[in-house]
Amino acid sequence: MRTEANGTGARTVSGFLENPVVGMAPWIVFSLLVGPGRFEIAVGIALATAVTLIALSRVVNRGSTWKLLELADVVFFAALAVVGATASQGTLRWLETYAGEVANVTLVVIAFGSLAVGLPFTLQYAREQVDPALWHTPAFLRTNYVITAVWGLAFLVAALAGAYGDLVLRNPNNIWTGWIIQILAIVAALRFTAWYPEVVRARATREAAGQGPEPPRTAGLLLPLAGLLVPIGIAVLVFDDSVWWLGAALIVAGGLLTKALKSRA
Repeated sequence: MRTEANGTGARTVSGFLENPVVGMAPWIVFSLLVGPGRFEIAVGIALATAVTLIALSRVVNRGSTWKLLELADVVFFAALAVVGATASQGTLRWLETYAGEVANVTLVVIAFGSLAVGLPFTLQYAREQVDPALWHTPAFLRTNYVITAVWGLAFLVAALAGAYGDLVLRNPNNIWTGWIIQILAIVAALRFTAWYPEVVRARATREAAGQGPEPPRTAGLLLPLAGLLVPIGIAVLVFDDSVWWLGAALIVAGGLLTKALKSRA
């Protein structure tokens, strides 16, 4: 029993490490943590996360190949750590304010750059989860192009939101531009990454066999986002009482939307 449990646990960890979201984890952590007075700790946690995930991947998945995103993780955050340690106070203040946007813009460049050269960054992760016979099929390639593009758009939204808060509102800690919009963009991309391959597989099965399960509905994609409206509404009530009515509306809307989407999903 213990051997089976260990095997199950190893497969779970292995599957987790083969998910492209893992490669983006250090960037997500950094972009959400960085801010005035938090640059060093944000860089340290992001770099530690990147190194830990690479070490785990090499130990658990011994046949795993080096990936573009893994290397970018370590190089980017190691460079930021060196710059942060040697920078003047003025440079450090600039980094504390704008490093989140720099990270998000870098990810946008990586995502759309990988599409431009014909190697979506999610492809390296996806190949470790499927039979090699599928690696060059149109559906498999198209799926990775779409998912990579969605992540590129999510980080673009996060970068624009952060830039608006920093440059226009002059408030890096604004709850909307610094947290809510960016978190919603990331959660939407996370959910799409899990939902879209299921849709593609279901459609392929039905086309090949003439029967099979119905593809997951769009309601299943939107359900987690609707569920987030309630905690977001609570956060607005707690941290931005000037628009308390909006917080209350989000709580009500989140509850109603979640109920409606559950019945459709």
